[in-house]
Amino acid sequence: MRSRVRAADGRNLMVERFGDPRGKPVFLLHGMPGSRLGPAPRGMVLYQRRMQLIAYDRPGYGGSDRHPGRTVADVAADVAAIADALDLDTFAVAGRSGGAPGALACAALLPERVTRAAVLVALAPRDAEDLDWFEGMGASNVREYTTATADPEELAARLIPRADGIRRDPGRLLEELRRELTDNDRMIVSDTGLRAMLLRNYREGLRTSAYGWIDDVLAFSRPWGFDPADIRCPVLIWHGEQDVFSPVGHSRWLARRIPGATATIDPGAAHFAALRALPGILTWLLREPARNTT
Repeated sequence: MRSRVRAADGRNLMVERFGDPRGKPVFLLHGMPGSRLGPAPRGMVLYQRRMQLIAYDRPGYGGSDRHPGRTVADVAADVAAIADALDLDTFAVAGRSGGAPGALACAALLPERVTRAAVLVALAPRDAEDLDWFEGMGASNVREYTTATADPEELAARLIPRADGIRRDPGRLLEELRRELTDNDRMIVSDTGLRAMLLRNYREGLRTSAYGWIDDVLAFSRPWGFDPADIRCPVLIWHGEQDVFSPVGHSRWLARRIPGATATIDPGAAHFAALRALPGILTWLLREPARNTT
């Protein structure tokens, strides 16, 4: 079920609902670059779990209007607008990779609405204390985030033609990343069905412009607009220790920062292994709310 939702400032957000429309609601926030058509369990699986999964294109991706200058904190207002449009009082939220900071924003800034939150292969805030933000990060991401801080115009000049090429041939992105993929990640993305989903996801995400991608990199490079230490709902953190796109040190920092958070670190996994961990994470999100008041 696809719909457009008007954000508080008048922007349009493209929203997709999967599974049981009467099931427990879970927002699933996509990666970078990505779209609402990213990884999700099959509809029958969602019906069996009595779950409705809600995904949307972050501003500038797919069918959603751009929001120049957006911060990570702005995700919470967009998710709240979608929840209001769907008549959802409370919901769980999950975010993978570039969607993880937004999931944490929802947990911190919508405390009366978010029942549980889960983040997979997350980034930590760029200004995180006692964290070497670039340690363990692959050269391609180091270059993007360094450029975002030093010269945002150069970042845009670099990503716009890159996105154009990926839009024409989405497989190009996986080929660009291949030299940094671990053997485990290469095996995962070589699966025919999963690869087809990723290519559809990338094509849709970059269909209209590169600005969703550009604005994500800029938002992750600036102050987030909230402190993860303020989160009080149950939080599950999952990370593959071999990840070079979002280094595992980021999730370890978040686990120390978020009160009562539970962290699962898989020593043999890397970035794309999060796709296989996702179904179990969604099952955890369906548990009855149990607020952490410490």
